[in-house]
Amino acid sequence: MKQEHIEEASKNVRCMILTVSGTRTYENDESGALIRKLLEENGHAVTEYQIVKDEYSQIQHWLKIAASRADIDAILMTGGTGIALRDTTHEAVRDSLDKEMPGFGEIFRHLSFTEDVGTAAILSRAIAGVRDGKAIFSMPGATGAVKLAMERIIIPELCHVIQEILQDQMRM
Repeated sequence: MKQEHIEEASKNVRCMILTVSGTRTYENDESGALIRKLLEENGHAVTEYQIVKDEYSQIQHWLKIAASRADIDAILMTGGTGIALRDTTHEAVRDSLDKEMPGFGEIFRHLSFTEDVGTAAILSRAIAGVRDGKAIFSMPGATGAVKLAMERIIIPELCHVIQEILQDQMRM
C-alpha cells in the first residue's frame, strides 16, 4: 500500500527553506545550502530561501507567508530547535500547526542517538506537521543533523507526505 502512495505522489515538490539564526548569512549558511543541494539533487524545486532571526514572531510571520503561497508545498527549516531560551523555533512551529507529525521528531532523535550524537539527542526538538495544506519540517541547525534528517527521513518521505496532504484536500 505504501509503495502505491509513493508512486502516485508528485515527483517535484516546491519548497521554501527557512534558516533560523541570529548569526548566519546567505554566504555562510551551510545547513540551508545543504538542504537546497539535497532537494535539487532529488528533483525538487526551491521557490524561496530566507534567513530569519530566532524570534517567535518572525518565524510565525514567515510560516504564515509560506502557508498562503500557491508555489510552496513544503517548508524546510533549520536552526533554533535547542533548549536555550533564545531557541523559539519549536514553539513557533508547534503553535502554527493544524496537525503534528510526531513520528518525525521521534525518528530523528532515535537516528541521532544510534548513529551520531548518543544521549545528547534528547536536546533536539525537531518537529514536523501540516499547516494550511503545507508540510513543515523543522530540523536542528548543525549540518550533520540536516544531512541525517534530509537523507534518512525527509527525502524518502517528502513526496508521500505531499500526496497525503493533496488527497486530504481533495476530500474537502
